[in-house]
Amino acid sequence: MKQQETIDYFLKIVWQTMANRYNQLVVEHGITQSIGYLLINIDEKEGTTVSRAAALLGLKSTSLSRMLSQLEQMGLIYRESNQGDKRSVKIYLTETGREKRRMARRVVKAFNNYLNDHISEKDKNYLTAMLKKLNQLTLDYVPEEQD
Repeated sequence: MKQQETIDYFLKIVWQTMANRYNQLVVEHGITQSIGYLLINIDEKEGTTVSRAAALLGLKSTSLSRMLSQLEQMGLIYRESNQGDKRSVKIYLTETGREKRRMARRVVKAFNNYLNDHISEKDKNYLTAMLKKLNQLTLDYVPEEQD
């Protein structure tokens, strides 16, 4: 089987294309797709733990550290020790972070409206069902013993 014939190849190419497009849309606002995604997913009132943010981005907490430092320097977030667990750190949005979050939400909403306008409801439902199935199959996969 050629790489270009695999399901994961198409998933990766499509996601890279979408992420690149998002980056093109938000670069003029001084952020990246991954920063926008993180800002959108920080709980407005309760904050979000660093471990939760790392999971959202598919990173280890230690890998997220540099990005969080950058966001602090940009004035988008601040960090505080979790009151319930001093070992845990929570991320909160600053006012500037909330502004960038609103902008990121507008970009995501506009892009998704565009996609929805060009993909039928039937196709969207089928695609969503297939992606959920692929996700579950991936979680369930156990490789056979190789001789």
